Amino acid sequence: MVGETAAWTRIEKGLRLAVHLTPKSARNAVEGVATQSDGSKAIKLRVRAIPENGKANAAAIETLAEWLDVPRSSIALEVGGKSRAKRFRISGDPDALEAALKRRL
Repeated sequence: MVGETAAWTRIEKGLRLAVHLTPKSARNAVEGVATQSDGSKAIKLRVRAIPENGKANAAAIETLAEWLDVPRSSIALEVGGKSRAKRFRISGDPDALEAALKRRL
């Protein structure tokens, strides 16, 4: 799962991760990879937080950090602050991050 077939792309100091976020869920969880209507891939992420005042975005960062076993400070929202379709930048060793994603998916 690399390149266009994956929900992530490698960058110099980490990864960019496409996410489809569902707020107000029963639990915080990563539920695999989904194909979007445009054919692109995104990680399916559910959070319990409501989409108000950045609470769902903060919960998404916390859930991703726990799931990938990386510090929250290494994850930043790049695109999609008020949308379900989001893109996060994860700072770190791209090889290690990609390996972690492949193991968990």
